[in-house]
Amino acid sequence: MTEASAPKPANHKKPLKRRTKQKRYGSIRRYEPGTAPGQLISDPQAAPTTINAVAYGPSDIIEHHNVRLEDAISLRDKHPCLWIDVHGLRDVDVIERLGTEFALHPLALEDVVSSRQRAKVEEYPHNLFVVARMISQTGSLETEQLSIFVGRGYVVTFQSTPGDCFDQVRDRLRKAHTRIRNSSADYLAYALLDAVIDAYFPALDEISTKFEDLEDAVIHRPDTEFVSELHQMKHELLTFRREVWPHRDMISVLIRQESGLITDQTDLFLRDCYDHVVQLVEMVETYREIASGLLDLYLSSLSNRMNEIMKVLTIIATIFIPLSFIAGVYGMNFDRSVSPWNMPELGWRYGYFFALGLMAVIGFGLVYYFWRKGWIGRGPRKR
Repeated sequence: MTEASAPKPANHKKPLKRRTKQKRYGSIRRYEPGTAPGQLISDPQAAPTTINAVAYGPSDIIEHHNVRLEDAISLRDKHPCLWIDVHGLRDVDVIERLGTEFALHPLALEDVVSSRQRAKVEEYPHNLFVVARMISQTGSLETEQLSIFVGRGYVVTFQSTPGDCFDQVRDRLRKAHTRIRNSSADYLAYALLDAVIDAYFPALDEISTKFEDLEDAVIHRPDTEFVSELHQMKHELLTFRREVWPHRDMISVLIRQESGLITDQTDLFLRDCYDHVVQLVEMVETYREIASGLLDLYLSSLSNRMNEIMKVLTIIATIFIPLSFIAGVYGMNFDRSVSPWNMPELGWRYGYFFALGLMAVIGFGLVYYFWRKGWIGRGPRKR
């Protein structure tokens, strides 16, 4: 039997074909249904894998960028806390070696590679596995998965792409006599989660500014482009709600967990982080209600504008109905030589001016009547 025709093992996991069109409301699993759990298959389009390592304690700190895995692991026993930050998920061998070194469960590593998990917390014998959705740093409203493993004396993070919102955390680590330098690894995990949650607020502020512009537009100059912009805003809010809402349950589980990896001191800070998530959820729900209210306001403004147009056209038609009647009466072709009663006005010297004057009096009379009723203009002021 040749190598090409040899049967594949039963636990072989074959990647599914990727579609050319990206799904708008979710992603497609790369695994075929029924495949064995715990196997790692990276996305061919994943970013290259790079490793950053930060080992620190109350007295000193060592920071390395783009280092080998062996050099990062060698810092583990030299300092109280070690943070290994992995960017890019293309190299599966590096992820598996990290799993072996820090006793990371294969199921958790599979969730790391899949990179479309919702925010959650899973407790394993040697560590806690935390998944958060981190907003993109490219200026868009897309999110990426942040996977955090918290153990005794170490934190291992995995990010899909380079670039994150942890610059403030790194600056605090570089400064001596700070709380994060004098705390254990669980406080570092809290600081990372707090940075992820706080990064949502500037994005929501931009959405608030857009809503103010849309509100001014719908009041002063409603047009068809408003509907498409508002639909885009509602889609962004739906994405925010889907990404932010699970963080509340995730942090709540972290506060209540009893593994001993999260200290009571860190629990106090996690409660503050929980309050921030609740605030985010309330803001998203408020903006969704505003979006629905703006759509109703637009439809109401459009209906009022159409009513004004129909009112003007109706008034014009009402004024010209009697004028058309008069013109039609005097336009009848009766022969006056047959009977003196056939259109006697045609024999008057001022019959033409009488007809025009009658039309003018009726027209201005109707306009004055409509004005008195308040149907056109503001009408007379009533007590």
